Amino acid sequence: MTKKLVLILFVLFSAVSLQAQTVSLSSLLDEMVDRDSVTRFPDPAFTCVQASSYDRAAKNPAENWFANGDASQFLREETNGDHKEWVLMDVSGSGAIVRFWITAPHYKVKFRVYLDNNVTPAIETNIGDLIGGEFLVGAPFSEETARGRNLYLPIPYAKHCKITVDDMPTQKNLYYQINYRNYAKGTNVETFSLENLKSLKDKIETVKQTLLSSGNELINLSPATSQSTFIVPKGGKPLTIANKTAVSDNNRRSRRLLRALPVTANNKTHGEILRQIVFKVDTGNINNNNNIDTINTKLIQALRSTVLSIKFDGKETVWVPLGDFFGGGIGINPYKSWYSRVEKNGTFISLWQMPYQKTMEISLINYGTEDVKITLISLLTDQYDWNEQSMYFHADWRQQRQIETIAGKGTIDWNYVKLNGKGVFVGDVLSLVNRNPVWWGEGDEKIYVDGESFPSHFGTGTEDYYGYAWCTPQFFESPFHFQPRAEGPNNYGNTTNGRVRLLDTIPFTKDFRFDMEVWHWAKTKIDYSVVTFWYGFESATVTDFQSRPVQIAEVLMPVAYQTPLFQEFPGFRIEKLPTGGNLQLQGMEHFTTGKWDNNDQLWWTGAKSGNKLELLLDAEKDGKYKLVAELTKAKDYGIVQFYFDNKKIGQPVDLYNSEVIPTGTLELGVIDLKAGRYPVAVEITGKNDAAVPSYMVGIDCLRLVPTE
Repeated sequence: MTKKLVLILFVLFSAVSLQAQTVSLSSLLDEMVDRDSVTRFPDPAFTCVQASSYDRAAKNPAENWFANGDASQFLREETNGDHKEWVLMDVSGSGAIVRFWITAPHYKVKFRVYLDNNVTPAIETNIGDLIGGEFLVGAPFSEETARGRNLYLPIPYAKHCKITVDDMPTQKNLYYQINYRNYAKGTNVETFSLENLKSLKDKIETVKQTLLSSGNELINLSPATSQSTFIVPKGGKPLTIANKTAVSDNNRRSRRLLRALPVTANNKTHGEILRQIVFKVDTGNINNNNNIDTINTKLIQALRSTVLSIKFDGKETVWVPLGDFFGGGIGINPYKSWYSRVEKNGTFISLWQMPYQKTMEISLINYGTEDVKITLISLLTDQYDWNEQSMYFHADWRQQRQIETIAGKGTIDWNYVKLNGKGVFVGDVLSLVNRNPVWWGEGDEKIYVDGESFPSHFGTGTEDYYGYAWCTPQFFESPFHFQPRAEGPNNYGNTTNGRVRLLDTIPFTKDFRFDMEVWHWAKTKIDYSVVTFWYGFESATVTDFQSRPVQIAEVLMPVAYQTPLFQEFPGFRIEKLPTGGNLQLQGMEHFTTGKWDNNDQLWWTGAKSGNKLELLLDAEKDGKYKLVAELTKAKDYGIVQFYFDNKKIGQPVDLYNSEVIPTGTLELGVIDLKAGRYPVAVEITGKNDAAVPSYMVGIDCLRLVPTE
C-alpha cells in the first residue's frame, strides 16, 4: 500500500470518526429509537440536568425542604427592548434540551429560545403552541397528556442556551421542567435551526412511526414455536425457565434486528443480547369495571407474589414481582410504552435490551400460597458486540405500606433507589394505594448525581415528573410516560405512573440517588411501591436498599385490584358511585364517643338532598332476613331513606347529633328472600333544622341477618 493511499484512508477514516462524534438533531433522532444505544455508556459523554420552577425557599433538609410554591419561579427578570422577559434556563457550553414539560391554567405568554448567544431567538411562539402543540412537530414528540404538556423533540446547541417567557403579569402561573444534556468539553454539536428541522421532515416521520409502533419490529419477529407453559410451584423455590450460553463465533447465524453502535475492533468481544420477553397469564374473567365479582383475585395476587429473577454472567440484576416489572401495577392494566406493553388478554411484553457476555438465566419464584400457571410466549435473543462501554441491565423493586402523611405538609423523602458505581438511570414505575380521595402527589422528585449535596433534578410535583398535571385521574400512554391505572373515584385507590427515558437518561460515574417527596393534602396513610430501571458496569450496585427478607415479606402481603373503596365492607359492597358527592374510607379511631367496626366507616361527603348511593347485599339462602344498619351521627350529617330492591324500607333516619357517635344497630325492616344478591340504595332526603348544611352520611355496617 502506497503512502498516498494510506494518507487518503487516514483522512477518510478521520472524517467518518469526526462525523460520528458530531451531535445534531439528526443524530439525536437516531439515538432516540436506537434500542442498543442505551446499553452503552454515552460517548460523547454528557450529564443530564433539570431546570424547573421548584420553590426556591427549599434550601436544604433543615430549611423549608418541602416548600410547595412551585409556580412561576424563575432565574431572573431582564429587560429586552420594550418588554420584560423571565428567564427559565441559562446555560453555557454544548448541550441539548431533551424534555420540556409545562402546565398552567392558560397559555398566554410568548416563549423564546436563544441559542449560541444570538440576540434573535431561534424559536419564538406562544408557549402552548410549542410545548404540547404543533409549532415544531406533532405527537408523540409534542402533545398534551392529562393536562400536562410535553415536548420531546431534541434541541441541540453548540455554545449556549437561554429560554425565556414574557408577560408573566398576565400569565400569573406557570409550572415548568426542562431536562437538558451538558456535553463534555470539546464535543462537536450542530445547533438547532428551523431550516434544519424542515429538512428532516421525512426522518421525523420515520422516527414518529417507530415510536408509535412500540416494538412491533421485534414483536412481529417473535417465533410462535417457542411457547412453553410452566407450573411455578408455591414455596419460594426458583424455577429456571431459560438458561442460555452465548453462541461462539464459529456457530453464529447473525440476525441483525437493530443497529449496534460502532465499536473499536481491538476492544470488541462477542456477546448476546436479550431483546424481548413475552409472558402470558390466564386472565380468567378479569376486567376493568368496578364489579368486584368479576375480578380474579388469585391472579392479581399471583402477579405480585411471583417474582421475575434474571442473572447475567452469573450475577442477579433483576428481582421484581412479575406484574410490576411490566409496568402495569396491580392487576392487568393494558397500555404500551417504548420499553414495555401490557395487553388486555394478559400478555406481558418487555422490550428492555439486556446484553451479556457469556450466560443468561431467567427464573420465576412463587412466594405465594398456590401454584401459578404461566406461558412463556417467546424470548428473543440476538448477537451483540460487547465492548468497554457495554453495561448490564438492572431492575429493582421496593415497597413500603402505611406511610403516614401530614395534611398539607411534606412528610418524607421516600427513596426510589441508591446506586454506587458507574451507569445510566433509564426509568421507573410507581404504584400506590391512596386511602383518601384528595390529591396525594404534591411531592417533588429530587435526584442527586455523583456526590451532589443539592439535587440537580428538583421537581414540581409527582404528576409533573410523570408528564401529566393537576392530579388528573385519566388513562394515558405514550412512548415516554404512562398512567395505565387511576382507580378513583377522584384520586382514591390504586394509581400507577411510569416514565421511561429515551434521550433524558441520567448517566452517573460514582453514585446516584433518587428520592420522591411523599406530600399528601390529607392526613392519611399511603402505600408506595416502585420499580427502577438502570444500566451499570459490572461493579455497580444498589446500596442502602431493603433486605431480601423484607422484600419477600412485602411480596407476600395481600393486594387488591379494587381498593380500598370497592372492597367488601361489613355486610355490603359498593355497586356504583353515588349520583353526587365523594366517597372515602374515614378512620374513626380518634373519636372517643363510641366504637366503629374496624375503626373506620364509609364516609359520603359533598352530596346534596336527592343524591343516591347504590350498594349490594347477599342473602346466602332462602328465608326471612332483617335489614340492619350501623351508621354515624354528627352535627353536619343529613337524613337518609333506605331502599331495598328498589322499594322503600323503614322510615327516614335522622343522622343529626351534636357529637360524633355511632347509632348502634338499627333494624330497618324484615324481608322474605330467595338466595341471591339484592340492591340497596341510600338516598339523602334532607337534614335536621339544627344540623350544619352539609348532608354527610357515615355507614359503618349494613347487613342482612337471618331471623330463623
